[in-house]
Amino acid sequence: KGVTLISGVPLDTDELGKLARQLKTKCGSGGTVKDHVIEIQGDHCVAVMEELKKLGWVVKRSGG
Repeated sequence: KGVTLISGVPLDTDELGKLARQLKTKCGSGGTVKDHVIEIQGDHCVAVMEELKKLGWVVKRSGG
């Protein structure tokens, strides 16, 4: 099992939590926010990137 990590999002803790809930719902998966990084259970990189782009964020992929 993998984990999709979303970092570098310039939001406060409450807004980051709201975004995390939205992404978890989109992916149909669990997850959490730790140390200002959103963690979504499973490999949902493409779905997360598409959703963030729809929300107007500039997105880039790093790592594997």
